[in-house]
Amino acid sequence: MKLPFDTDAGIGTRATLGVIVLETDETLEAEFSRMTAQEGVALYHSRIPMVPDIRPETLALMQADLPASARLFPSSLDFDVIGYGCTSASTVIGSDKVAKAVRTVLPDVKVTDPLAAIIAAGKVLGAARLGFVTPYLPEVSAQMRGKLEEAGFSIAGFGSFEEMDDRVVARISEASISEAAKQVAQQEDCDAIVISCTNLRCLRVIPVIEEATGVPVISSNQALAWHMLRLAGVEGAMPQFGKLFSHALSN
Repeated sequence: MKLPFDTDAGIGTRATLGVIVLETDETLEAEFSRMTAQEGVALYHSRIPMVPDIRPETLALMQADLPASARLFPSSLDFDVIGYGCTSASTVIGSDKVAKAVRTVLPDVKVTDPLAAIIAAGKVLGAARLGFVTPYLPEVSAQMRGKLEEAGFSIAGFGSFEEMDDRVVARISEASISEAAKQVAQQEDCDAIVISCTNLRCLRVIPVIEEATGVPVISSNQALAWHMLRLAGVEGAMPQFGKLFSHALSN
């Protein structure tokens, strides 16, 4: 017996989002699932090859693999936004080159990455002086610091776990991240605290850090999800994910 059926618009009636996740990342998908769990928002993931050692030369290799990862998204869908989920590689490769690589496959899609999202978030929050926390080796941290300064921010305080193995970064405890952010905020007055790296588990401690320091927190996953939702036209405050989620993109 052949059964009759109807069709509808599918899951993404408000927005269809795609995220390219590092092979080594253990954190982004879990945090994104919380922030994008909204009616009518569809989220799809692809993966990209990445070795565990986080160095400028290994990060740069991903530029060539971005088109292949973008091709793995369902071809039947019209994506609103594609996000590339690596802060350090976005810094090394450059946000413009990331977008260009993705658009070789999806020419009309909006593209963002954690670096671009952090810069957009800082501007929306009106921040000029940033506290800056990273897990990276000094040469990677220095490159990202330079990108933030080029965007018009000054770095008021800085600290890094200086861990090169992404598998270890995923195991850094939320308590350690929270304490690190508080220590950096105490170095000098800052307008916001940036916690860089999609593999750091920040989402649950963002409200804790904000309450303790009195300033907004911008984490890689939080900023990327916020930027993607806003670029897709999905508004609405979600203060449980930090002060950033009370802002529209145009503020």
